[in-house]
Amino acid sequence: MQDLMLTISQAGSATDIVLQSGAKSLSRSELLLAVDGLAKQLRSLNVKSVALYADNGIDWILIDLACQALGIRVVPVPLFFSTAQIKHTIASSGATALVSDQQNIEKLIGARAGQAFCGMTSLYTLEESESADLPEGTQKITFTSGTTGSPKGVCLSAEQQVAVATAIAAVASDGNPKHLCVLPLSTLLENLAGVYAPLLSGGSVTAPSLADVGLAGSSGLDIKQFLHCITEHQPNTMILVPEILNALTEATECGWRPPSSLHFVAVGGGKVSPELLRRARAAGLPANEGYGLSECASVVTLNVPGADHIGSVGRPLPHVSIEIEQDEIVVRGSQFLGYAGQPDSWNAACVRTGDLGHIDEDGFVFVSGRAKNQLISSFGRNISPEWVESELLAGPLLQQAVVIGDARPYCVALVEPRNAATTDADIDTWIRSANQKLPDYARVVDWHRVTAPQRVTIERDCSVEIERMYATNAEASNQ
Repeated sequence: MQDLMLTISQAGSATDIVLQSGAKSLSRSELLLAVDGLAKQLRSLNVKSVALYADNGIDWILIDLACQALGIRVVPVPLFFSTAQIKHTIASSGATALVSDQQNIEKLIGARAGQAFCGMTSLYTLEESESADLPEGTQKITFTSGTTGSPKGVCLSAEQQVAVATAIAAVASDGNPKHLCVLPLSTLLENLAGVYAPLLSGGSVTAPSLADVGLAGSSGLDIKQFLHCITEHQPNTMILVPEILNALTEATECGWRPPSSLHFVAVGGGKVSPELLRRARAAGLPANEGYGLSECASVVTLNVPGADHIGSVGRPLPHVSIEIEQDEIVVRGSQFLGYAGQPDSWNAACVRTGDLGHIDEDGFVFVSGRAKNQLISSFGRNISPEWVESELLAGPLLQQAVVIGDARPYCVALVEPRNAATTDADIDTWIRSANQKLPDYARVVDWHRVTAPQRVTIERDCSVEIERMYATNAEASNQ
């Protein structure tokens, strides 16, 4: 793992500014010294595994790099996780320490007072969980947004992470890119493609706090603050999920002008409409769709200038190969080590993605759908509809519920009460109550009453009602 820091050290001048957040910035030499200092501190504390629960910023990046340099296992914890998900993540990863800048963390995990560690963060000692069962070579465990209440931990090696970042840098880098981190750094895509790849390319990384970017929770976006952030930092590159690209496109269509410095915007984490890409490009946003999954350490394919086909997710990156087996996309060359606590998943020869698709004669990959019911919101959050539906059906009020939300900014539900006399007010009260048990990205924002909803036909049979719910809520949010 020393190769990552060695390559970063050799990627440019020692005096080049490579990290920036707020008023704080670090040159390449200062970055190396800071990482070395944190690594020594972690070693002296005999830390084996770090759960990292913090806002975007230089501290997050330094701690992640220090763990990489030592080969210490690091577990990024998304700030939008529910309390139950945070506890599950920490317990199942076997973390022996937690580093956080969040004020509520001591109450949340029942930890003793922490010690000062790396600027604005504190380090808390944890008891290692006896249930942690991990494949050999695990250096990072990335927990997805959670298709259920207990998301799976995807175990990755240090070598795999560097291979992906190196491949991205080779294909997408143009000179010494100045990258603006928009997504949470706990998102593997931003971590590898937004931090490692630019640093390996001799570029720089700007990582404002999520509030400074304009993000709140898992899917809240203050578009005015986001536009201000882009204008202030004048980036060359960004990574967006479809919903943020859509908001940015609408802003440009209403008169906002993207900076001339911006020359590459990668879009991933969910299905991207070809029409949205065309609109974005027409508005001056150089948007390029990619495809990946945590089990492949994020990016697998990417459209880039000179090798671009709208409607496809791009060609495979040089470190992977893709085959289509019985219409399913199968990836080789960048498979994960396995899921935490699931030995049967360890050391697989390939990753069967569960996505359906094909490859054209020019090598571009097209994704046509998913073999299972899993939803991916337009904010890139993975949601099992059965999980949300189970909460809606947990009480006596509803007898059926079908949750919709694939490629949408939030979930809506089509529900049938057990008793026809049940009022709409009662249903609304119950759904609001059920939402309190769910993280914000999985909550039901609107609902419609139907009779005997069936998942296989519901989107066709109730398409008008579904579109009305999304249109109504979109209008309300714009007022």
